[in-house]
Parts: sequence; C-alpha cells; structure tokens
Amino acid sequence: MKRISLFSVFFLLLTVLSKAGDKHPRVESCDKCIVIAEQSQHRIVIADVHSGKVIWEWRPDRSNVQSDHVKWFSNPSEAKVVYNRRYVLMTASGGGVALIRIADKKVVFYAYAGGNTHSAELLPDGNIVSASSTGNFLTVFRTDTTHFPDGVYTKQVPIEFGHNVVWDPGNNKLWSVGMSSIHAFRYNHNCAAPDLVTDTTIAMPGNEGHDLVPVYGEKRLWLTNASNVYYFDVNRKKLTPADRVLQDNIKSVSSGPAGFPTIVIRPKESWWTDEVLDAGAKTVFQHKGWKIYKARWVLPDTFSNPDGFDFHTCK
Repeated sequence: MKRISLFSVFFLLLTVLSKAGDKHPRVESCDKCIVIAEQSQHRIVIADVHSGKVIWEWRPDRSNVQSDHVKWFSNPSEAKVVYNRRYVLMTASGGGVALIRIADKKVVFYAYAGGNTHSAELLPDGNIVSASSTGNFLTVFRTDTTHFPDGVYTKQVPIEFGHNVVWDPGNNKLWSVGMSSIHAFRYNHNCAAPDLVTDTTIAMPGNEGHDLVPVYGEKRLWLTNASNVYYFDVNRKKLTPADRVLQDNIKSVSSGPAGFPTIVIRPKESWWTDEVLDAGAKTVFQHKGWKIYKARWVLPDTFSNPDGFDFHTCK
C-alpha cells in the first residue's frame, strides 16, 4: 500500500478548509435571515426569523481588530451582506468601517472614517465609501486588504447630514441623501486615488434623510427621512410616497421577493428598538434587551452588487 506523507495530508487538509472557508453552512442554508446592527453588545448578528435564534455573531473585541481600535466599532450603525452573501459590510457610530468574511469572521479590511459613521457601500473596483453625519462628509477608502488600518488612502467629500450611500451601476453614479436634498456623485474610477464629484442635486420634501437602500428586484430605492418613506426612481429622478409602509422616524427599511415582508426599524427609545416590524407594524423578530438600529434581509443585492459581483480589491 502506498504511504501518504504527513505533508500530503496537511496539504489536503488545507485545500479542504480553504474551499469550505468560502461559506458558512448555517447562514448559507437559512432561507429567511436578517442581519442586524445591534448596539446593546456592540455587535453584528445574523438571526433566523423562523426560530428567532442568532446563527452568526461578530464582535470587534473578539476579532482581529486591534485592541486600541475596538472603540471605533461602538454602536454599530449599518450591516448588510455583500459579495454573494459571503461578507458583511458594516459601520459604527464610533467611526469604524469594516468588511467581514462570514465564514471565519475575519475582518479583511477596516479603517476609520470618524464623524458618527452611518452607512457604507462598495464601489465597482472594490473600494468603499462611507457616510458620516457629524462633520457632514462622505469618505472614500482605497480598499487595500494587505495594508490597513494604518496608511489607508482616504478622501473626504462634503455632504450635509451624511447618513447613506448607494452605488447605481446603471447610471454610473453614487446616490446619497443629505439633510434636505438627494445627491448624485460621479466616481473617478481611480482605484489608487478614489474621489467623488457632485453631479446632480435634487430637492427633497421634508428633512433629515436617513436610510437609502435598493427596493429588492427593482430600479428604485427606498428613501426615509424624519417624517416619510418614499420610493426614489433613479432613472426618472422622481420620488413617490410609499403609503403602505410605516412613515415617521424609520431608521432602516428592507424588502425582498414574494414571501418576504418589507421590514422596518422604528425606535422605541431614543434611536433603538428591540424588534423588527413589517410595513404594517406587526412584529417579525424581537429580542428583549437588544438595541437594534438597522435590520436587513440576507438576500442578494440585485441593484448595486448582484451575485456575479464577487470579492475583489483595488490593485
């Protein structure tokens, strides 16, 4: 019988682990999960709506984030799945922005934006842009996964009351809603020195634009401000009231295909809640003692980053 060397066994084991590392079985097999920015324990969780149980959790103090940077990730403010639902892109009010691999919870890139960071988005070359409300700016990061968090190239772009960012590949623009206007920015597509230039500004009824996220399967965006929820048609540049959705003080909204109710976060105390509601105010998920700031369905991003858009970084 041919003997197998220890090196061969070790190499085979590494190969199996590397292939398995691309997926997290429990997340992959969950047919109705939500990813939550949960502030009572400064963490990101993925929960199964059917069972009400947490099936995945990330905490900065238990990760490869440097100990003196953990404070950057206090009070998570955004969490959404990207890159074929294999990564989580998150931000925190402490100023941190991170891209986390679901399979092993490793942070493959993180950096500091500051200014009460509220949301982030992937750009087509793998770079990242975030929005910060304190200081009123967007931050564009060169996403170099081999050199971070120190020495990361960044560029700040002014926007009043920055809370959100969405990449629109169809129009080759980045959308962001500020205090009272909807803004479109042109990206320079310079991987090494990314920058944004204002392209269009559209007046918005009401003020304090908060959430901006794709309507699942459509070329429209959900837009929330202090008093209303709208659909924003990116091609016609037109707002339409979303009358069948809870309206005032909505921190996040997320929709899906048939069988997935539109879910919203409406604070019970200050800016947080312990439950996720549907558009008609019925409870979809609840956990006493939690401080939920945003909740998103774990679904493909069919608008900005469809399933064919796989993990890559600036080269």
